Amino acid sequence: MSQAFDAVDVIRTKRDRGRLSPEQIDWVIDAYTQGEVAEEQMSALAMAILLNGMDREEISRWTAAMIASGERLDFSSLGRPTADKHSTGGVGDKITLPLAPLVAACGVAVPQLSGRGLGHTGGTLDKLEAIPGWQAALSTEAMLAQLRDVGAVICAAGSGLAPADKKLYALRDVTGTVEAIPLIASSIMSKKVAEGTGALVLDVKVGSGAFMKSLDQARELARTMVDLGTDAGVTTVALLTDMSTPLGLTAGNALEVRESVEVLDGGGPADVVDLTIALAREMVAAAGVSDVDPADALRDGRAMDVWRRMIAAQGGDPSAALPVAREQQVIEADADGVLTRLDALAVGVAAWRLGAGRARKEDTVQAGAGVELHAKPGDRVKRGQPLLTLHTDTPERFARAQETLAGAWEVGTDAPERKGIVLEEVR
Repeated sequence: MSQAFDAVDVIRTKRDRGRLSPEQIDWVIDAYTQGEVAEEQMSALAMAILLNGMDREEISRWTAAMIASGERLDFSSLGRPTADKHSTGGVGDKITLPLAPLVAACGVAVPQLSGRGLGHTGGTLDKLEAIPGWQAALSTEAMLAQLRDVGAVICAAGSGLAPADKKLYALRDVTGTVEAIPLIASSIMSKKVAEGTGALVLDVKVGSGAFMKSLDQARELARTMVDLGTDAGVTTVALLTDMSTPLGLTAGNALEVRESVEVLDGGGPADVVDLTIALAREMVAAAGVSDVDPADALRDGRAMDVWRRMIAAQGGDPSAALPVAREQQVIEADADGVLTRLDALAVGVAAWRLGAGRARKEDTVQAGAGVELHAKPGDRVKRGQPLLTLHTDTPERFARAQETLAGAWEVGTDAPERKGIVLEEVR
């Protein structure tokens, strides 16, 4: 390609708090994807964006350029509306598993392209791979066929979607620029828009176990992503949801699948059920379907029927026994009273140390590893009763997991104020 711009000039523009022109943005993303802008130059630009920000037009153009670096999927042939959900990640966040079949049971097709986990937040694909036989990789043709037949698919994103993002994401990870909100928002939204969904609901987590620790940060990210979706012609809504304590009663892979199946079977923890229904209602409404309540489809078993067909369509056995870790260790409450705090981040890191997550992309995960909760904040506990059960195949991991959990909970006399799982909406 012709050398339309100079990378150093683009870096200087943002370093000096200037606006990048649409042409500069298109050029730098394309040239970086083609290997003509060096890694150290894109590192400098990413740091300048972290420090000096971008306005709405810049972020929108940046996202469009990332989308243009690869292919776009098209679901217009399905004959039914499509909706997708993206979560910014949290501890025990298994919501995609019951949510996709639930929304499909309401007549909206769900093309859910998901990833594997890195760090303390487990990936949806890691969880589903705990099911014997289940396969994450599907061709675009197989994905479309499953959407027509079943209505829902959860699978790995192909390498053709927003390749610029894949390259930039890896660079941000090693250059201290992961936290740049324009880059987080454009990373998420470039993939979701390229995926071709008609409507998108964002679950932006807030709290110790989330990437965004404060409401202000989460609000800014949510607003940026909703604007990006709107600018790209995708109906987009964001819910800010609580991640100060783990979601549900499990953090792990097979443990979370088991809990998801309980939800689809009409049971499960109240917070998981509430968030699943809240997100399903938003997805169904955003897709333009108004005559169905997802709570009914959860109650009458239609969502469970779709789950079984969805798992079987990808080679999984929905009735097979899930893996169980070889070793368990119980942590007991150290006082009588009310559990006033249980820190999500500590539980997530403990699950990771037990083998449920990975530190590097190449690492394997243990299907049965993780943490099981026997009480949540607000519950009464007695000294000596089980508070947490740690699960792993490798018992030498218990010590480090216990270190992580030291000081992660408190037992007091007054119950904490109960708040709903959904904190705010951004439209």
